[in-house]
Amino acid sequence: QVQLVESGGGLVQAGDSLTLSCAASGSTFSWLAVGWFRQAPEQEHEFVAAISRGGGSTNYADSVKGRFTISRDSAKNTVYLQMNSLKPEDTAVYYCAAISTFSSRQVFTSRGQYVNWGQGTQVTVSS
Repeated sequence: QVQLVESGGGLVQAGDSLTLSCAASGSTFSWLAVGWFRQAPEQEHEFVAAISRGGGSTNYADSVKGRFTISRDSAKNTVYLQMNSLKPEDTAVYYCAAISTFSSRQVFTSRGQYVNWGQGTQVTVSS
């Protein structure tokens, strides 16, 4: 069973940057493809970014493309979400999710494709 723990959320001003971390344990990290999702109040989960098991493939929601960067550090069993030029509409609880996969290149962008989820970390961007 994979355990995921997010950290790095907080309250920032519009235009600021923030880096979220997703630490994985309980499974071989190199087998995991990972994604970030977010949920604003009274809204559905929204896909944000995803990275393949091998780290060579990434995918971003149009709303964050060019501002957010997903990356992974195998030595630390951690996936990061670097968020720049934050906007008030980025305010949400951010969740990381993981799935074991044989594919080193495939990225997963649908919530239903993921098996394991973290508890979430709040990001609030003030205007």
